[in-house]
Amino acid sequence: MAENGSRAKPAGTANTLKMLLFTVLLGAFAGLVIWCFLKAVGVCTQLVWEALPEKTGNKALTVILCAVGGLLAGVLHKFFGNYPENLDVVMGKIKKEKHYDYHPMFIILLCAFIPLVFGASVGPEAGLTGIIAALCYWVGDNVSFAKKNTAVFSQVGEAVTLGQLFRSPLFGILSVEESTSENSSVIPPIPRGWKLLLYGLSTAASFLVIGLLNKAFGKAMSGFPSFTEVNIEAVDYWLMLVYLPVGTALFFFFEICEKYTHLAAKKIPPILREGLCGLAIGLMSLVVPMVLFSGEEQMAELMEDFGSYAFIFLVGICLLKMVMTAFCIQFGMKGGHFFPLIFSCVCMGYGLAMAVFADPSPHVVFASGIVTASCLGAQLKKPLAASVLLLLCFPAGVLFWLFLAAAIANAFVQVIMNRISPRTEKKRSVRS
Repeated sequence: MAENGSRAKPAGTANTLKMLLFTVLLGAFAGLVIWCFLKAVGVCTQLVWEALPEKTGNKALTVILCAVGGLLAGVLHKFFGNYPENLDVVMGKIKKEKHYDYHPMFIILLCAFIPLVFGASVGPEAGLTGIIAALCYWVGDNVSFAKKNTAVFSQVGEAVTLGQLFRSPLFGILSVEESTSENSSVIPPIPRGWKLLLYGLSTAASFLVIGLLNKAFGKAMSGFPSFTEVNIEAVDYWLMLVYLPVGTALFFFFEICEKYTHLAAKKIPPILREGLCGLAIGLMSLVVPMVLFSGEEQMAELMEDFGSYAFIFLVGICLLKMVMTAFCIQFGMKGGHFFPLIFSCVCMGYGLAMAVFADPSPHVVFASGIVTASCLGAQLKKPLAASVLLLLCFPAGVLFWLFLAAAIANAFVQVIMNRISPRTEKKRSVRS
């Protein structure tokens, strides 16, 4: 690839075939890594939360194990670094440094693994994106052909990882492309059609590998359940005037939670901080277990039994889940925030529909979708990527309304942030 900013093109048939083959292998290997990681998380989670407590007959054992898990994460952070890093940090380092340090790869793996196993209210995307980026640069430094194309391959790897985790290849592509477009001079540009081909081949290879492994050994990750198609009534459109502000308010609420948990975490030394977080997770498992983990299984339960919950309970779960997610991330049991935010907003959508309608069943999907799209649109600052992401669980028939809600919420938040302080907007860009 050319490094001078000119549009690079594949040179020669042999190099083209090598690049295509390497992309396929990269996607297949990324799929293998993702599946093995998630499978290991699933096995160890079952051991910590089900097998050991059942065998000992002591539920308090889980509290102790979570505290120990937190302490272990603290030790790793103190001596090796504050891993895992989120997607924007990973891509930011690639843009600025043209490299991502792969030497702590095993540490990144452990730091991403521990919070997921011990019930932190986070998703797996933060750790896996760092792992895949590290693998791409390790290959680049050890395989002569890949070295000059490592930055491009890292983008492909990140897109594959996000596409797999969210079952949406388009979201993976949009998220990575929008993240790197701000400083495209650092990463050599290639023709869009060629790049889409690389994305497509790599993603197809990863889906094939994971599909074969799932068939042979069982699914590594349950994934978010999907809502069925719904008919939207006129009253639902009017209620967007309620759902949109509520979703946007949830974005501000999560920002506030992140700010104050960050300030609190800075006052507590490492190891103790993570240990307290692990202890809090364990105690929460005895009181409100619904706010733990990333939210996939809890959302399936909500969809089946939402009629048995009170409106105020669902609102409380939504807010507590956001608090818990910010708390876990800032106190060292780190991970992604997409899955927990989706679950939180869906809870709020269900609660609002239950408060308005005598029979909320036909209305909960639209209500949840608009609330979630508003919150994620403001948080991501990428309305199209946010709306495509939500196809993970919402039907394609509401895609236009999801995009509209995400775009409106994002525009409103941009205006508010710019008026409050340009510095605040810059901080938001780094954290989102």
